[in-house]
Amino acid sequence: MLGGCQQSPVVAGSAFLAVFGALVLYFAEPAGYGKHSNWLAPGGTCLPACVAWFLQELPSFAVPAAILARQPGSLFGQPETVLLALFCAHYFHRTFIYSLLTRGRPFPAVLVLKGILFCTINGFLQTYYLSYCADYPEEWYTDMRFSLGVFLFFLGMGINIHSDYTLHQLRKPGEITYRIPQGGLFTYVSGANFLGEIIEWMGYALATWSLPALAFAFFSLCFLGMRAFHHHRFYLKMFEDYPKSRKALIPFIF
Repeated sequence: MLGGCQQSPVVAGSAFLAVFGALVLYFAEPAGYGKHSNWLAPGGTCLPACVAWFLQELPSFAVPAAILARQPGSLFGQPETVLLALFCAHYFHRTFIYSLLTRGRPFPAVLVLKGILFCTINGFLQTYYLSYCADYPEEWYTDMRFSLGVFLFFLGMGINIHSDYTLHQLRKPGEITYRIPQGGLFTYVSGANFLGEIIEWMGYALATWSLPALAFAFFSLCFLGMRAFHHHRFYLKMFEDYPKSRKALIPFIF
């Protein structure tokens, strides 16, 4: 632990994530980008999808990466720094790899700004807790919560990356045509990429056993789960031959 921990920003940040997630469920409206974008509305300023994703995901990588870079080498074997490195790994991929590969529609600038704000708050919250508040015992690496959590994190990350690659292959550069995704978990659910990321953050919450990570996992479940629901409904309306057995998010259930 690098310094004194103030509980108030931890609790306030966690409450913000939880309330935000609950509001997403309450209003049940699709976020206005991608399939549900209103970017053609008059006066709407938009950014290319690759630029938008890079800008909004960057704070969640830059904030923890900057903290990790400042830590003494002797701290890098501690659980909190390893866990923070996992958080960095996810957002390194989202910032520097996913953003370059995406072929999505132009992204409303106002949503990019909101995304930057959210990622800055969440990046700071997760980093602050692990850097200044976390106090894991020496045997945390052998704790079942850590082992199972890290397993779920990498399982979810693998599902998420594979599903994103499947979606990427559906379009040629410059195309905006929608096609039915096939293969992998898309065989069972419309939101395979979202399911992967939800599993990832649930695993992270288990591995860190922390309030901020739990709140972020809850937000991810609400936001991405709702997005999977709207994607599923979109596909059913657009394609008459869309697989009727395919669910929105949870295979065979929902």
